[in-house]
Amino acid sequence: MPEGLALALYAAALRLLTPLYLLRLWRRGAKEPLYRQALRERLGLYAAPQPAPGRLWIHAVSLGETRAASALIAALREREPDLRLLLTQSTATGREAAQALLRDGDAIAWLPYDTPGAVRRFLRHWRPRLGVLMETEVWPTLQREAERAGLPMVLANARLSEKSLRQGRRLGALMRPAAARMMLALAQTEADAQRIRAMGTARVEVAGNLKYDIAMDAALIARGQAWAAQVGRPVLMLAVSREGEEKALLDAWVKQPAPRPLLAIVPRHPQRFDEVAALVEAAGLTLARRSSWADPPPATARAADVWLGDSMREMPLYYGLASVALLGGSFEPLGGQNLIEAAACGCPVLAGPHTFNFAEATELALAAGAARRCATLADAILQGQALCADAPARQSMSRNALAFAAAHRGAAARMAAAILPLAG
Repeated sequence: MPEGLALALYAAALRLLTPLYLLRLWRRGAKEPLYRQALRERLGLYAAPQPAPGRLWIHAVSLGETRAASALIAALREREPDLRLLLTQSTATGREAAQALLRDGDAIAWLPYDTPGAVRRFLRHWRPRLGVLMETEVWPTLQREAERAGLPMVLANARLSEKSLRQGRRLGALMRPAAARMMLALAQTEADAQRIRAMGTARVEVAGNLKYDIAMDAALIARGQAWAAQVGRPVLMLAVSREGEEKALLDAWVKQPAPRPLLAIVPRHPQRFDEVAALVEAAGLTLARRSSWADPPPATARAADVWLGDSMREMPLYYGLASVALLGGSFEPLGGQNLIEAAACGCPVLAGPHTFNFAEATELALAAGAARRCATLADAILQGQALCADAPARQSMSRNALAFAAAHRGAAARMAAAILPLAG
């Protein structure tokens, strides 16, 4: 199919779906109010006067990408202290995290819906000098309109799994031209680089993974470690969990003989906190929600069977608390989660079989002795409890994790050095 026809059909479909898209955002805003904030920006409509041009624009879709972008932003500002940024996101968690990165002269907005009108209005309003998209955020209309506007686009911290490559090829009339319009892709790994080239991007460089450069909050880690000492028993944590994993874990957990470690569950998505709390109570286990206390945890929490990590931006605290972390997203065919943050906090990790979204980082962590692979969730529970009872083995994995994380830093400086010359 010719690109022009494919883009016309794509744009027509998105226009028809626009009311449903806006309705979905409004409904999500019932639990996460930020989704209802500045809703007109999703259509490229702005209440404020047009700002001065020339900002460097960085788009990070959600919380994980925004945290990775924070390392890049620090490196960019080190090279250009007066840099003015435009930060865009698509999710409430991403926008909340991005607001903490703003300085005087910076701006924040929602990424517009990928229709021609919304994208054109966005580009005309902001007039950035360079666009940086984080990780996987390649949009057909955005790429075409950026090219028409003479705006160079870079894909930073880029990754592309085999599954995503196959999907992209099925939508080749849309995605290949979009990939080809990218001026530069800065890939996490050589395997990612090869797949990105196969999608059509001509200039691809391997720069490493920004997530190794994210600064961990030492105060939060120390607080988590202090809480672990107050609890007085090991803590097994399911970290950044996805739907289906919590119930499977709880079903297996109630069958484990006492005494058991304290079980902690930190869901990936905040809108699922209440759902996971209900699962814990339905399993007949006593529950303590992190949101219900400040510091230190009360006696009722210390005596509970399960802690629910229903707070935001506290993952270093949870990794400091945990004796061992089970890697969320890896026990169902979901591709796993990033384990670099756990390693940087010195937390041993047990990964399930499904880690294709973070394949190289997982394999490197396994080779470094910072993580172990488990064939099933049941196996992970058994290994986790064994590690909880084996302090020397945990301490060895913790040292290995810290060394592994430190050995792979430097991506932020490399990416900043490649990006700024393109900004003019």
